Amino acid sequence: MFLWFVILAPVAVAQVFKSPMVDYRLVVVGALLPLTEAVFGGPRILHTLVFSVVAMGAVMALTSKKRLLRRRLLGVPIGLMVHLVLDASWADQNLFWWPAFGFDFPSDGVPAWSRQLEVGLLLELIAVGVGVWAYRQYELDKPQNRELLISQGQLSRSVLQ
Repeated sequence: MFLWFVILAPVAVAQVFKSPMVDYRLVVVGALLPLTEAVFGGPRILHTLVFSVVAMGAVMALTSKKRLLRRRLLGVPIGLMVHLVLDASWADQNLFWWPAFGFDFPSDGVPAWSRQLEVGLLLELIAVGVGVWAYRQYELDKPQNRELLISQGQLSRSVLQ
């Protein structure tokens, strides 16, 4: 599952926050970051709420006098949190609330990669459908809107109203 995170994370953030200043490219980076744990054979710290909260705190603390940088970098921890929702990491209390229930991590693979093939394909198809809707909703057929998203990671103010 790749498109599930690449498409749904920024769309969900855009729909909830309706902020033209979010860097939606960094939301995607944050949403994809936990998938790298597949290298370790299963979900680890990037699939925990504590990591997302610490990442958010770090961005807030390290950018206290740099408002524009903060606004841009907040996309990464927001993307991490959206990943927890989209991946249903919250359904595994030992993983989601780590280390409250122990320090061991599950060894059954990253949730996104361990789903049945049919479920994964269905979710990818749903993501494509949401992507088509978002393309229209955010008027990405207009060159200036597409360029704004590609170059600055932002959506036009007019489409977020």
